[in-house]
Amino acid sequence: MTVSLASSDSRPQPLSLPALVDALSLRDLTDPAQGPHALQLLVSAAASALGERWGADVRVLRSRPVVAVEDNYDRLGYQRDAVSRDVRYTRYVSDTTMLRSHTSAGVPPALRALASSAAAPARDVLLVLPGICHRRDSIDRLHTGTPHQLDLWLLRRGGRRLDHDDLHDLVTALVGAVLPGTHWRWTATSHPYTTGGREVEAIHDGQPVEIAECGLAAPEVLSAAGLSPSSWSGLALGMGLDRVLMLRKGIPDIRLLRSTDPRVAEQLLDLTPYQPVSDLPPARRDISVAVAAGSDAEVLGDRIREALGPDADLVEEVSVLSTTPYADLPEAARLRLAMRPDQENVLLRLVLRPVDRTLTSEETNALRDRVAAALAGVQVRR
Repeated sequence: MTVSLASSDSRPQPLSLPALVDALSLRDLTDPAQGPHALQLLVSAAASALGERWGADVRVLRSRPVVAVEDNYDRLGYQRDAVSRDVRYTRYVSDTTMLRSHTSAGVPPALRALASSAAAPARDVLLVLPGICHRRDSIDRLHTGTPHQLDLWLLRRGGRRLDHDDLHDLVTALVGAVLPGTHWRWTATSHPYTTGGREVEAIHDGQPVEIAECGLAAPEVLSAAGLSPSSWSGLALGMGLDRVLMLRKGIPDIRLLRSTDPRVAEQLLDLTPYQPVSDLPPARRDISVAVAAGSDAEVLGDRIREALGPDADLVEEVSVLSTTPYADLPEAARLRLAMRPDQENVLLRLVLRPVDRTLTSEETNALRDRVAAALAGVQVRR
């Protein structure tokens, strides 16, 4: 099947009202007020382990997913031209607000509250910020546009300054709490809100799997919140909860974390190993799409999620099989796709597999047609 995907200008556009309502209606699996889930056990285990290790004042903070762009980016040190700010990856609600792309968006307000407190803390403070985030992302068994994250910031006023030895201790305690017995490693990297940044990988079946990023809290972030870097020091860590739970329980598909099938949902109330319910065959359909040059799997995956709505959970994966520039296509193909010179041809593979049943051929074709129709009418924005 072939369709044409239109291009547009580069002006950022906010989410449509229906898309915003859908996003805000999605259950946050880390929130006990919305029902129990194993992700909450990971949050509790992490907070308890680090709180006990440092004898810290543990403060669990929850906020709404709509945040100020300044808190999500500017006050965390992101440059104005950072690629993550692009509308392809950020879900803007207005010019000044957005659906948070990481739980770190809650850190600047938490630091400001700490700075404005009348009484100086008598001991270290551990900020625990769990929640659901919203991103443009590809579709496969390990990725979702609505991941759950956990930020852990350890703050100290006065005394010995927190350093990389403390950071190593923090990661060791954290991995021991959420992935007992798991070996891990870290490598140097950089983040806008840390100095001496590290990327943390768990070793699973002999292979490294990224689970967190961390570093020393950047002095600029502390000072912007009103905490003098000469008096305060801190450790900052952000962890992907979905990936950790999948490793902990041996869950093969991220969609299972939201399954309403009782055979699956009941297993997501604890941290015992996951027992597979079934191994259903996938259905595959290919779609040839004319898209704006430079479109990627994240953009297309996001459009497909929007088009299918609740049925998006039926999609196991969307992969790009090939990309062909306009100039390399035969004239007949350009005419069939109604392509323009500023477009390229992408061949997509749509893999459909519900977690609890097998799709009929008619259902599969209907889903393919819905995706194709949506892609044909969507504008790719930069």
